[in-house]
This record gives sequence, C-alpha cells and structure tokens, in this order.
Amino acid sequence: MTQNNRGTARFVGLGMTALKNNFISLSKPYKLTFSISYWCNSRCLTCNIWQIRPKGELTLDEIKEFAKANSQFKWIEITGGEPFMRGDVVEIVKAFKENCKDLYIVTIPTNSLINHDVVLRKIEEILDTGLPRLSVTVSLDGDRELHDMIRGVPGNYDKCIDMWKRLQELKKTHSNLFTVFGYTISKFNQGQFEKVYQNVKLDIPNIRYNDFHLNVGQVSDIYYSNKEMEISPQKEIVASDIRWLLKHREFELGAIPIIENAYLKKLVKYSETGKLPMKSKSLDASLFMDSYGNVYPSIMWGRKIGNIRETKYSLADLWNNAEAAEVRKLIKEGKEPDAWTACEAYQTLVGNVTSLI
Repeated sequence: MTQNNRGTARFVGLGMTALKNNFISLSKPYKLTFSISYWCNSRCLTCNIWQIRPKGELTLDEIKEFAKANSQFKWIEITGGEPFMRGDVVEIVKAFKENCKDLYIVTIPTNSLINHDVVLRKIEEILDTGLPRLSVTVSLDGDRELHDMIRGVPGNYDKCIDMWKRLQELKKTHSNLFTVFGYTISKFNQGQFEKVYQNVKLDIPNIRYNDFHLNVGQVSDIYYSNKEMEISPQKEIVASDIRWLLKHREFELGAIPIIENAYLKKLVKYSETGKLPMKSKSLDASLFMDSYGNVYPSIMWGRKIGNIRETKYSLADLWNNAEAAEVRKLIKEGKEPDAWTACEAYQTLVGNVTSLI
C-alpha cells in the first residue's frame, strides 16, 4: 500500500470512529491531548505556564511504554509549554507513530522562539516518518508591537513571520505538512483581528483568511495555571472578531474546513453566552494527559481521573474507574465547565455530526 493510500485509509478509519461516536459511547478514546512538557520560553500575559519549573515529567521511556499500552489513538494533539523545548519531541512522535498503527494526524504548536534551523529539522524528521498528516500551529496574537507585548518577548512577531515562511517552503517537498496561525483573543487584543490580519498581509502577501485559527482566552488551573488572572475579552467584541473571520473565509471542500467553520460558529455562540454550546465528548472520544502522567477529562477540567504511572501506563483501568464514571454522569447532566476550546470542540462536533450542517 502506498503512503497516500495508507493516509486515506487512516483518515477513513478516523472518520468511521467519529461517526460511530454519534450513536454509542466508545470503549477507548481515539484522541489524546498530551502536554509533553510545561517548560516554556514565552512570557505571556494570558498564561502562567512559563513560570512553572517542572520536575518529574514523564521520561521518553515512560512515554514509549504508554504508547505501547494504548495503541488505539488516531489523533494526537501535542502541546506544552513550548513542545520544541523538549529535545526528544521527534522520538515522542515516533513512539506513537510506531505503536498506533491507525494514527492519522498529529498537531503541534510553536511560539517560534527556538532556533528555526533546529525546529525545522525536527519537523522534517517527523514528516519523514510517513505520518499522513502533521499540522503545525504558529502562535500569533497580534501585529508586531501587540504580539511582542502579549508574549513578553521582543522580536517574537518577526520570528513568527520567518517561521511561517520557512514552513511554506517545507510544504513544497512534504505534502503531509499543514500549517495555520493560532490567534488567541483576550482582553489584550480584542477587536484587533482585522488590523492584525492586514498587517500580517504586508509581511506575507499570499496569506489567506483560512490560514488563521481563532481561540478565546480561557482560564485553567491544571493547564494555563492562570485561574487568578483576568484575561477574558468583552463578549460583543470577541464575537465581532470571529464573525469578521467567518465572513471572509473562503469556501473549501473537505472535512477539516467544514469542521473549522462549525467550530467558529459555535465559538460565536459561546462568546456571546459564556455557555458551552453542546455537551463535550470528554472521557468518551478524548482525554487530556499532562506531562506528569495525570489524566483529566480536558485541559479545562481539573477533575483528575488518575495517573498512568499507577496503572503500568495503561489507560484501561483509569477509563473504567469510579471517578471516570462520575465525570461522565456530570457531562450527561450538563455540569461540566463552560469552555469551548479547539482541544475538545473538534471531536465533539464530529461526534454530533448534525451540528456540522
């Protein structure tokens, strides 16, 4: 079977699992959101991860054991901190690629602050494993002055632009690479997206509206460590930013553009009401695991299910324990936290396929 055929087969497999999840709860999750490290070299106004000095994070050998024991994943969202601060990030992806035979997509963000030659080399090594789809998100929260202010690092904007351009060059030789700018709306950049887009276009003339993915700034004690911070934008302003992007996005065929459009429409609703637009698929289709091996329903919900070190790296016992059952009961009753993030939204949308219409 050719690489393209394998990629198509895995995409179909992912789609069939998501479709199945419309009718029944899954016995195993197909999506993993995994913070491989909390080390970060940004100094963001919206997040306190960079102030963490983590100790006792999962080793590469432990991650390999986890990948061996849980080979069902079709979709892995790697996050941080800054994932590329972990020198063995390529080996981590390889561990999942080698053990998860139906793995279709890996996503990974970068703040563009690490030496670009090093990062691009690592990205190319991941692409050369034959992974059907690698999606790299370049974090960008403003134009030159605004982004550097929010991220707390002078010169960060220019590094983001350079990273984007170099990734586009890499795409010419690697059809399995996909890229997007990740723009998080907070009180610091609310109402600025149209201006930011026009300024980015001066540096990247061929940039498209579809090249931007929007998030709304959130608070989470288990992920962003920012529970005491006030970062939320005003409802009507953030909704206006999202509507502006929706109005200008080009129509594209394909599952990903359709899901992204549905995500943005629900994000408008969430921004206006502050309420979760639909019940999530947490602890059904997906889970969040931090860099210490702690398992949670999502990055926004600090309801710890257990730790994989306590179960010889297998999820099975945690997935079926009493705490997991209680979380699922709370979700069914509509008592989960009100948060609409891409980490949970995509699998929720495809697990409720009528929401895409």
